[in-house]
Amino acid sequence: MTTPEQKVKKACVEIIKKHDAYYFFPPANGYGRSGIPDIIVCHKGQFLAVECKAGYNKPTPLQEREMMAIHKAGGSAIVVREDTVELLDLWFASKG
Repeated sequence: MTTPEQKVKKACVEIIKKHDAYYFFPPANGYGRSGIPDIIVCHKGQFLAVECKAGYNKPTPLQEREMMAIHKAGGSAIVVREDTVELLDLWFASKG
């Protein structure tokens, strides 16, 4: 059975593929950093981290910390929900 968050991830991947961008899902295991966003994207030399959420769920403090670190390093990080998936298309449009 597909969870609501998995549906958001699937919608994001469809948009990412439409823009022919490189992407991957960082593995969630005990050896990596905590709070890493769900999808890492590279498009035309631009770095994007996507945190997928369903319903009213919000990023955890660890996830927010990681997204702030990405912004500080010059990358982009966004939170995408089922009703805001178009934000991903807007990000791609802003990068030309």
